[in-house]
Amino acid sequence: MFKKLPLIVLSTLFALSVTTAVMAADTDKSRDKKDDLYSEIELFSYSLTTIQSDYVDELTPKDLIYGSLKGMLASLDPHSQFLDPEEYTELKTETQGKFGGLGIEISIKDGLLTIVSPIEDTPAWRAGLKSGDRIVKIEGKMTKDITLNDAVKKLRGEPGTDVHITILREKPFEIIEETLKREIIHIQDVKNTQILQDNVGYIRLTEFREDSATEFRKALNQLQTLGANSLVLDLRNNPGGLLNVAIKITEEFIPAGEVIVSTRGRHPSQNTITLSENKNHLIDWPLVVLINEGSASGSEILAGAIKDNKRGILIGTKSFGKGSVQSVIPLPDGSGLRLTTSKYYTPSGASIHEKGIVPDIIVEPMALSKDDKDDTKAKVDELFENVEKQNKEPAKDKEPEGTKKSAADIHAALLADNQVQTAINVLKGIRVYKGFGTDLLNTPATDTTEATEKKIEKTK
Repeated sequence: MFKKLPLIVLSTLFALSVTTAVMAADTDKSRDKKDDLYSEIELFSYSLTTIQSDYVDELTPKDLIYGSLKGMLASLDPHSQFLDPEEYTELKTETQGKFGGLGIEISIKDGLLTIVSPIEDTPAWRAGLKSGDRIVKIEGKMTKDITLNDAVKKLRGEPGTDVHITILREKPFEIIEETLKREIIHIQDVKNTQILQDNVGYIRLTEFREDSATEFRKALNQLQTLGANSLVLDLRNNPGGLLNVAIKITEEFIPAGEVIVSTRGRHPSQNTITLSENKNHLIDWPLVVLINEGSASGSEILAGAIKDNKRGILIGTKSFGKGSVQSVIPLPDGSGLRLTTSKYYTPSGASIHEKGIVPDIIVEPMALSKDDKDDTKAKVDELFENVEKQNKEPAKDKEPEGTKKSAADIHAALLADNQVQTAINVLKGIRVYKGFGTDLLNTPATDTTEATEKKIEKTK
């Protein structure tokens, strides 16, 4: 035993020396990274002072810093942004469900300013703008390389004022000129709650905002009162909204302890797994969720949780694929950073970002033809060159619809919608299947013929 002691001590000393060396190496790496950062900051500082002293126009330090931050954040990804104090205030106002503009959710996709979805009963909706439309000009100026911040600034304005935009619709390829009148956008999150037919309930959820979960619960209670025993949840053209609200609505259908969504980021602290905590009013009706290319972010989280937990059936077309998490970080002067810090994953571990959610049953809208389904996406440079070559006269302003559709009109339109009709048929099939009962479902295959013959004999 005493002979082994020196060896043990030697081994311990060796381990300690290795650990010390590793720690020293880590410290050196950390120091190297800091040194690299400081050297680059020195370059930035030199450029800043040179621009301030030699640029043709005099600029304030604030202008230069704000411009630098805008460029830095825009270079990361389409969803990261620097927000000046006015933009930061607007962002906080948006979540309250009332703001001025055209009524569209926009993003940068494939390098192009893209409409995620138009909001119902808004100027954009009434003009017939669609999810996937590319805004290639605003007031005659090309939107190539435009940031989301700049696009929002150009599209928003005083209610009652006009903005002219040029739309590229790829399927089929056409250039559309539209002059839209800005107005205050009032968002009604939960719409068209009704019984479609045969106790099949219907709820349209247009966005996830502060009061959406409360309104959604009221809609479910209303359907229960009307005798609903199954549900069509319509998330088509729902661009998302507040993450916590999307989770709360998802909990209406997912039992406590089941995974709703997870996030993974660069740091372990950004990795989260969100479980349902609903133990009170779980809705166990047969469920169909409708999605399309305008369903994004929170809609995809809800749809992914329903699909992976086998809680319902998804019908429609593949969703938008906006699966990144933006954290809004306030800065001392009232400005803020909207920074992508992690990505969403469905309960099965599938990434949503740039992939979207694929429905269980793919049903294209009835209006699409085979030609419309061809992939005709052009390169960004070629696309803008084609737009420049167009020499069409601007289309005349469309007459406003003036009157809203009645409840009867909405009901008839839903029943004529081929995706809704498919959902109704699927729910009817599920209810029939459940109505068979456990006795018939558990009958052994070898006894089926004999059992059937006995039933036939009894009916004679």
